[in-house]
Amino acid sequence: MISWMQKHNKYLIVTIWIATIAFIGAGFVGWGSYQYGSKASSIAEVGDIEITQAQLDMSYRNIYQRYNQQMQGQLDDKKAKELGLVKQAFNSLVTQAKLLNLSNEFGIVVSEDELANKITSIPSFQTKGIFDKDIYLSYLNNQRLKAKTFEGMMHNELVIEKTLSLLNVKPLKSEKSIIANIMGISDKISYKVLDKANINIDLNETNLKTYWESNKLFYMTQTQYKLDLLWTNTDNIAVTDKEITDFYAINSFNYTDKEGKQLSLVDANNSVINDLKLKKAKKDAQKRYIAFKKSKLEKSQSMTVNLNDTILSDEVWKEIEAKDINSILKPKAIDNRYVSVKIIQKIEPREMTFEEAKKDAQRAYIIEEKDKELKKLAQDTLKNFDKSNPIVSEFIQIDSKKALQPLTIDESRNFIQQLFISQKKNDIIIIEGKSIVYNILEQKISSIDVKDDLIENITKQIKQQDFESNLIDSLGKKYKTRMFVKGL
Repeated sequence: MISWMQKHNKYLIVTIWIATIAFIGAGFVGWGSYQYGSKASSIAEVGDIEITQAQLDMSYRNIYQRYNQQMQGQLDDKKAKELGLVKQAFNSLVTQAKLLNLSNEFGIVVSEDELANKITSIPSFQTKGIFDKDIYLSYLNNQRLKAKTFEGMMHNELVIEKTLSLLNVKPLKSEKSIIANIMGISDKISYKVLDKANINIDLNETNLKTYWESNKLFYMTQTQYKLDLLWTNTDNIAVTDKEITDFYAINSFNYTDKEGKQLSLVDANNSVINDLKLKKAKKDAQKRYIAFKKSKLEKSQSMTVNLNDTILSDEVWKEIEAKDINSILKPKAIDNRYVSVKIIQKIEPREMTFEEAKKDAQRAYIIEEKDKELKKLAQDTLKNFDKSNPIVSEFIQIDSKKALQPLTIDESRNFIQQLFISQKKNDIIIIEGKSIVYNILEQKISSIDVKDDLIENITKQIKQQDFESNLIDSLGKKYKTRMFVKGL
């Protein structure tokens, strides 16, 4: 790739543009929350948008983790300072604030349903393709984030995505021609795939305990609440066929299938009966709540549970977080019955003991040690590449659709994309738990038959990124940044 670039300088800027396509695809991730604090807690202000210390901490943590992953766990505070990660984190927040100012002017809004769909579709929060609330809550706890803070961050992403989608650029014929020529570059390489999954770690409790001692702050218990609950059941409430029919006639629009098609009374019968019973039980639940509040009725049960435990609904938890100790919540419907909740005590997070943290710490320790071993193995392989029994590929292009064994199609595409933006003849490329050591053997340029739709889409992406970059520069002139602290 380097030799070709030296001979074709006029295409250099376009080649560099290709490297930015991933920036568009990834989105503006990790820019913090839209829950802005008072000016007293602000470290800067961009237009009408404030930047808080909490946002900077979150942005820095996200950037630090990304760099640490790329460096296979070898990043430390000294290196982070040398790389200017705090400045990068702050600049990303400034960029976000500029775009949020513009979004506010445009009146861009994101609904709760859109936000919920965004979060539940994140693969890291899923088990077998289905959103897993326990994984989500565990992530928040490990990152020491409140749900509203994380949801604010995702809200910002969606707002900015909507704003940027308003940019619509149409590629010119000459631009598409340049991209088509670039796509004609072919590399023949030799490569060796090293898989982290094949690395075994000698796990002993002494090493694990040492690791935990150094990372105690990352292992905190969840916020807990001690609660008294008063349940009002609906099992014994009788309903007639006429009541069911009348209730369905009024509320039929509430009963739909996955495609949004309205269900018949026969198909929705159980749901209709449950909702009807809840309606009829509401008055009794309110009476019981008043008696409970006046200490004339005993609680149904006491429990100590983690914040956002699924025994209660999200609506109830939001109200609990907003209330003081000894407050009693009015009846809320949960699983075909009502509950009134008295808040007895809030138990703040604390550092876990070794035994409590052992399972999570062991998982993280193994990942970190495997990353270290993989990095060392890759470096050793690069030094002695000819002796590593590498695989020799056919000529490959940036849009190659064949998998490079033993990689999958997606892994191959990821690797090839990074290969064609690399400026090194031989190096290491890291993708999803694998290190690929490569050496470019031969290069050529040939005319290829590429579908016009593909060329158009790539060119459009490049132009859009360029427009976005210019837009951010323009917004910097429109929305001034005021600093309230030094050193950023």
